Amino acid sequence: MIIIRLDRVLADRKMRLNDLAVRVGISNVNLSYLKTGKVRAVRFSTLDAICKALKCQPGDILEYVEDTEDEE
Repeated sequence: MIIIRLDRVLADRKMRLNDLAVRVGISNVNLSYLKTGKVRAVRFSTLDAICKALKCQPGDILEYVEDTEDEE
């Protein structure tokens, strides 16, 4: 499972979601969906713009956690 840590990075940078949306050129609603993990995919160009605006690495925003459910 992939966990989105955008809220943590925004807090570390003392930046609001609205400010990031303007810098990245994405709607506040779409960025909010990303922040809450309600998206199924992220374009590399969007991830690139977010990392550039926040001066971070993709791994600072995305985290992989192994699923604990048994797969059959």
